[in-house]
Amino acid sequence: MAEKKAFILRINPEILKEIETWAADEFRSTNGQIEYLLQQILNERRKARKKKDS
Repeated sequence: MAEKKAFILRINPEILKEIETWAADEFRSTNGQIEYLLQQILNERRKARKKKDS
């Protein structure tokens, strides 16, 4: 498994509450949900960049 780096995240409490709820709905931790969402958007960005470069 890849090494993970810890860092502090300042986030709007309302957004955090929504992410916590969403994470619970999908049986993930809050941290896992944030990581999942970031990975999804990075994958989309890579696909868009590849299309642009083609």
